[in-house]
Amino acid sequence: MAEEFRTIQAPPAADPAALGLAAFALTTFLLSAANAHLMDSASGDAWLGYAFAYGGLGQVLAGMWEFRNRNVFGATAFTTYGGFWIGLGLWALLVAPTAGAKAGKDVAWILLAFAIFNTYMLLWSSMVNAAVFAVFLTLEATEIVLFIGNFAGNASIVKVGGYIGILTALVAWYASAAGVINGMRGSALLPVGKPFGMAPAS
Repeated sequence: MAEEFRTIQAPPAADPAALGLAAFALTTFLLSAANAHLMDSASGDAWLGYAFAYGGLGQVLAGMWEFRNRNVFGATAFTTYGGFWIGLGLWALLVAPTAGAKAGKDVAWILLAFAIFNTYMLLWSSMVNAAVFAVFLTLEATEIVLFIGNFAGNASIVKVGGYIGILTALVAWYASAAGVINGMRGSALLPVGKPFGMAPAS
């Protein structure tokens, strides 16, 4: 008796990019507002809990779902930056309290390392769409200005990096909003632009 083989196809999953971008945007906004000294009337640590619960966990989950969707770019980007927020949160809790004057140099090295990662992701983001490219472009500027400011111990440069970070968050929120409404409608309401980088191999 011949065995019967059936292929069971899983239903398509919703695009997790809108969640990942929103999680990145909110946490980036909170930390950048602190860097820009816009939260001087608050503790300045409003970002910390969300580094774990939203920017961290939310992006890692989005990254895992992007693996499910066979999107290597989204999986790599969201999982890496989810790890960034969790790692930065752990550093702030476990290392920063005893780092003293060297804390700024720690942050500088962390941001330099992620700027290196972000550089090639910026190049490859041109193959996604213009909105995602804008997120990585503004993030690149944020990381570069912040690591320069932290290496130099220059609060004014860090403040500028904070304002650029706020711009990064706004761009990411736009890309997220576009992902939500365009996905709900099944057509483009908020434009995200076309890919303009290297054409994928045929």
